[in-house]
Amino acid sequence: MKEEICEEKMRLVEKLGVHLENREQLAPVAARILSYIILTGKKGTTFEEMVNILCASKSTISTHLNHLQDLHKIEYFTKTGDRKKYFVINKDSIVQHIDDLINEWQEVRELHLEIKNYKEVLNTKKIKKNEEKFDLNFHNDYIKFLDEASTSIKELKLKLINNHFDI
Repeated sequence: MKEEICEEKMRLVEKLGVHLENREQLAPVAARILSYIILTGKKGTTFEEMVNILCASKSTISTHLNHLQDLHKIEYFTKTGDRKKYFVINKDSIVQHIDDLINEWQEVRELHLEIKNYKEVLNTKKIKKNEEKFDLNFHNDYIKFLDEASTSIKELKLKLINNHFDI
């Protein structure tokens, strides 16, 4: 059972790593480190664990850990009587990612509103034949989707900020 969980975790580390590599523009090892930290959770993971599990050199792990800390993606804590650092995800980086999504969705929403308004003007002032008029349902539905998605993710952000759950 434990071996199956380890295999599943490593499969997810790889899959999430590829995703983070592309989304965050991270080096492959940095993305795998971040993935491993995310999947380890709030107990944290040590430098030594990552060297062993991710099969990378100490200098490589160290370089990428430092880079991820510089980017504020991860942070660490220590335990009394234990000299090791336990690395965890930085909650603030998730809040920043949410803010980036909200801003991107707002820009897309504004663009769709402009396009919709332009098409409405053409429909009423320029296009005479009904079969040639623009159908505005897509824009209406997409704007509605963006509004609902933005509202939902803002609620998630508030819960995260107000410590309604641990990561």
